[in-house]
Amino acid sequence: MTDSDPRAALDAAIRARGEDYASLSRMLGRNSAYIQQYIKRGTPRRLGEEERRKLAAYLGVPEAELGGPPDRSATAAPAEQAAGADAQFDVILVPRLAIGASAGPGAIAGEERIRDRMPFPAPWLRQVGSSPAALSVIRVEGDSMLPTLGHGDDILVDAGDAAGRLRDGIYVLRLDEALQVKRLALRPDGGIDVLSDNRHYRDWLGIAADRVGIVGRVLWVGRRL
Repeated sequence: MTDSDPRAALDAAIRARGEDYASLSRMLGRNSAYIQQYIKRGTPRRLGEEERRKLAAYLGVPEAELGGPPDRSATAAPAEQAAGADAQFDVILVPRLAIGASAGPGAIAGEERIRDRMPFPAPWLRQVGSSPAALSVIRVEGDSMLPTLGHGDDILVDAGDAAGRLRDGIYVLRLDEALQVKRLALRPDGGIDVLSDNRHYRDWLGIAADRVGIVGRVLWVGRRL
C-alpha cells in the first residue's frame, strides 16, 4: 500500500480492524455515509487534518498512508500515539447491541445483534473497565430504576466484571429468564438482594446466588435531555 492511494489504505485498515464505515463516520462527528462516500465516491477529495489524525491513531496505521505528510507518519502503536499530541483522539468503538434490559417487569433478551458502535475515550475505559472486548452498550427499558436509570437510556456494560468479582452495585442480570438491570446488594449469608431504585417497584430479598445470572456491571449511563 502506498501513500498515493489513501482511500484504499483506509479501506484496508478498516477491514483489517473489523470496523465499519458508519461507526467511524459517527466517531468523526459526521453523517453515517461520510467515510463510505470518501472511499467509494471520492467525496470529499481529502480528509480533514484532524479527521485523518484521528483515524490513523484509532486504526494504528501511519498517517502518511491516509494522505498525511511523511514527517508525521509515525509507526507507533495506537496507545503510544495517543500518549503524545494525538491523545485526544484515542478512542474505542464499543458495540451497541439491539437488545434492551428491562428496568420494569422484565423482558426476554432478543438476538444480540450489533446495531452500531459508540466511541468512548480509551484512557478512561482502560481505567474503569476490565477489557475493551468485554464491553457493550444496551438500552434500558422501563422505569423501575428511576431516578438513576430511565427508559431509553444507554448503559455501558462490562461483562468481564460479573459473577467472579460480584459486589454491591448496578448490574445487568438474568433472573427467571428475563434480562434486567437492577441494583444488587450482597448479604452476609451469601444471598443477594435485587433492588429497584424506584420505590413503587418491588425488591427481591435474599435471592439465592445461583438463581441470578450476572451479565455484567453497569459502568456508565447516557441519556437524551
